[in-house]
Amino acid sequence: MIKKKRIILGIILVGYFMIILDNSIIFTGTVKIAQTMHLNEVQLSWIQNAYALFFGGFMLLGGRAGDIFGRKRIFELGLFIFAIGSLLVGLATTGEFMIIFRAFQGIGAAIIAPTTLALIMDNFVGKERTKAVAWYGSMAGVGASVSQILGGFFAATVGWRFGFFINVPIAIAMIIMSYKFIPEGNKQPGKFDWLGAIFSLIAVSSLIYAIDGAKEPLLFGVIGLVSLLLFILVESKASQPIMPLKVFLNRFRVGAYIGRIAFTGAMMAFWFFTPQMLQEYLHYSPFAAGIAFLPLTIVTFIFSLQVPKLTNKLGNGMLLLIGITITLIGMVTVIFYQHGYWLELAVPMMIVGVGQGLAFAPLTAAGIFEVNDKNAGAASGVVNVMHQIGAAFGISLVTSLTVGIHNPVIKFSMSMKWISILLLIVVVVTILFILPKKSSKTKL
Repeated sequence: MIKKKRIILGIILVGYFMIILDNSIIFTGTVKIAQTMHLNEVQLSWIQNAYALFFGGFMLLGGRAGDIFGRKRIFELGLFIFAIGSLLVGLATTGEFMIIFRAFQGIGAAIIAPTTLALIMDNFVGKERTKAVAWYGSMAGVGASVSQILGGFFAATVGWRFGFFINVPIAIAMIIMSYKFIPEGNKQPGKFDWLGAIFSLIAVSSLIYAIDGAKEPLLFGVIGLVSLLLFILVESKASQPIMPLKVFLNRFRVGAYIGRIAFTGAMMAFWFFTPQMLQEYLHYSPFAAGIAFLPLTIVTFIFSLQVPKLTNKLGNGMLLLIGITITLIGMVTVIFYQHGYWLELAVPMMIVGVGQGLAFAPLTAAGIFEVNDKNAGAASGVVNVMHQIGAAFGISLVTSLTVGIHNPVIKFSMSMKWISILLLIVVVVTILFILPKKSSKTKL
């Protein structure tokens, strides 16, 4: 890989790493944030869900915007919006304002995420693309793990707000670097599917709200399902849909999307509940709770570097199955947690780190399987929207199923059981949809 290509990949990965970082940087600071903003457990989960929902709800539109106006330009716009949103979150004085600004920040992330993956497809081919996608996929796991450490460090030292302020200079630097190094790509004539974007946002938000926090869950569930049906109807008739329905006619991609929702939901719930248990039961400081994730982070990074070589040797589907299975084994051992850190939590975290490091990149690759460059933005948007739906869904589901449990150990154990069930679903989906070697006939 030549020097300029490495610089381009670095810009793309830093941009993606930043938005993944903010997906979970609040987790180790949740206790401090709750104390500062006087939030209950459901309100606290919505500081995360607001980001994830707007991230997911607007991502399809962000992907299509990159196809129409040029991915470089839209990538830079997303960085600018994300920087402003981060600044506002850091300045928020109430929980309500923080939730609103997190939603605005999520819109910036929704623009960045699909354009980063599409930019990889624009600038890399062959083995270089395989390596680039592997690095991109690993950022999802590594970024979320590193965010625990950084979030805890900021909460314990300069304050949790600094975790958002730091995004501003980084985003500005990436805008300058992008302008200088990333080439202008081809633009495709077209128009926005605003109606589809609106229905997708209403559907996702209503369904998640029905699970976690709604006083009328049945009402919001019905609103969500009706909006989902209207979204499918609109997309089936739109000349340029934000989510081409053809993408779901390919077995590999369907499996990848279902797997992405369940796997991300499981991992985000793990990252959400574990720091709380460490602080409430073991009385760790936010920083110590973040450092507790270091074994997982290091192992994830080491094994993610092996993905390109292992993919060539084992194949994408088999490597994904191995990674998910190892993650499940590690998570099941955490169910029996009683006390302490090293034996009952650190060792299982390392096992989870091995699986996570091996799984994220193959799961990403399966989501863009047999996608041509013309639809790279839209397909990349679908991959990332499933990631964000999974993030919101996983936290909301496990929160709603454990909200009445007050003993921190019992609550943690029950959370791990539900998380393990989500991982088991990914194993089954991988076997049924992704593992078979015969290629699907439907390309996008």
